[in-house]
Amino acid sequence: MEGEITVTLKDEEVEMGDLINTRERPDSHSDSGKSPSGEPDPGKSPSGEPDPGKSPSGEPDPGKSPSGEPDPGKSPSGEPDPGKSPSGEPDPETPKATGGHHCSRCGKSFTKLGSMKKHERTHTGKKTFQCSQCGKGFLWLYHLNRHERTHTGEKPFQCSQCGKSFNELGYLLIHKRIHSGEKPYHCSKCGMTFTWLGSLKTHERIHTGENPFQCSHCGKNFTQLGNLNRHKRTHTGEKPYQCSQCGKSFRGLVSLKQHKRIHTGEKPYHCSQCGKSFRWLGTLKMHERTHTGEKPYQCTVCGKRFTQLKSMKLHGRIHTGEKPYHCSHCGMAFTWLVNMKTHERIHTGEKPYQCSQCGKNFRGLVNLKQHERTHTGGDKTYHCSLCGKTFNRLRHLNKHERIHTQEEKTYHCSQCEKTFSQSEDLKSHERIEKLCSDLCF
Repeated sequence: MEGEITVTLKDEEVEMGDLINTRERPDSHSDSGKSPSGEPDPGKSPSGEPDPGKSPSGEPDPGKSPSGEPDPGKSPSGEPDPGKSPSGEPDPETPKATGGHHCSRCGKSFTKLGSMKKHERTHTGKKTFQCSQCGKGFLWLYHLNRHERTHTGEKPFQCSQCGKSFNELGYLLIHKRIHSGEKPYHCSKCGMTFTWLGSLKTHERIHTGENPFQCSHCGKNFTQLGNLNRHKRTHTGEKPYQCSQCGKSFRGLVSLKQHKRIHTGEKPYHCSQCGKSFRWLGTLKMHERTHTGEKPYQCTVCGKRFTQLKSMKLHGRIHTGEKPYHCSHCGMAFTWLVNMKTHERIHTGEKPYQCSQCGKNFRGLVNLKQHERTHTGGDKTYHCSLCGKTFNRLRHLNKHERIHTQEEKTYHCSQCEKTFSQSEDLKSHERIEKLCSDLCF
């Protein structure tokens, strides 16, 4: 049909059909610059070419400049383009729509409807994907797949260097930093570097003093949630981690893993100085101080230094007089646990330490070692630094050294005021005195 307008959406072009063809057929007898009626054609220049700055009607085209080029600052209708500045550049203050689908809750835009529907779950909390084993729900299919591996035990991601497997690719990539030595996280306060982000955040609390995790039982604060959970078990008595070989239970998973090395014989920590191996990192660090001579822990009362913090705390009881360990049989108090256990064997009759030479049994390990020297040909390990004389017991050496130092006799008998350089000599004297007084009466 002539005069019909056809719109083709595929190529986003508008074809004017026969109407354009009609316009392009000028009368063969008409002047090229005139209309069929003989009047000058308002949409053309005098040469007969279409005027680039005007519309077919002859009016100035509102969407073009006088030269006929499209006006960059206007829309095709001639109105100022709201998304552009007068120069035609995009207006930086007018944001463009990033997608055709908008979240009704937060206004976020998406190019795909499916992406928007997935996003909406974060607002509704709808957990579409459910585990067939335990019924737990998840927002995303990926999270469900990851969770299901906890039931199947599947660990599809394996480290090519040590063979260790993981149930997530992310965990494998983080693990690889152990081999590469990569430490991408830096403390902004002291510059210390870390392999994992969690370690950095925990470390930063040292600078801030933040202890965000508080025990509801005693009010104690912790820098890490894991430490709080482990601490809570001291109140509940819970020990959820059990050794499959001996049945011993532990409060923390790390403690169980360390314990298992007793069964496997694994000693992963090696001294760089002498090559000696250790089951635990703490033991290695303590050992290394025998090479360096470092004693970082000092008693504030007497100034004595120690390689271990625990040793310094135990030493502190000498000054405080604290005796926290009590015999369950007689109530006698002791400064150290090992002394109490050795004492309790007096009541039980237990003698767990046996001499490999003669079969004699002893209550304490120290007693066994002292006895063994009688078999080694009088091995005397304690040497006087002044005269070179040797002794098989430390207390005998200490007693001997007082001869050189002429140390004041500090132990006084309360009955006769006799003085002694050793407490044992005083005790022996007092027993004799008591026996004599009993016989006299």
